Amino acid sequence: MMAPPSGHRSGVNRSLTPKRRKRITENDDYAAFVRRAIAAYSRRVATGDIDALEGMAALSADLDTAIAHAVTALRARHGYSWADIGTRLGITRQAAQQRWGTVPSTTTSSSVTTIDSIRDAGSCP
Repeated sequence: MMAPPSGHRSGVNRSLTPKRRKRITENDDYAAFVRRAIAAYSRRVATGDIDALEGMAALSADLDTAIAHAVTALRARHGYSWADIGTRLGITRQAAQQRWGTVPSTTTSSSVTTIDSIRDAGSCP
């Protein structure tokens, strides 16, 4: 849809068109969607596509990388403590700090690329 040229009025009567709030997808709803997608993927692999098993296992590494990025951002940008993070995950603050406190040198760019390419693709196979 093209925007009207500058200087022209929109044909929409502003007084009759209330300001609509943008629908917000809650994180819990989004997490439930992701769980359903993973379950559906496992059912597809279980139908006999053994070659897809490798890709499914790679999701585990992608998820670990995504969690590490989320924890890093929660700490750096929003100031959450290791105790806050550990409490949400049901682990001690020490365990959270040991797991995500340092960036592992074994993290490859391929897992990040995979996450980015999936997000950019905007669709599932």
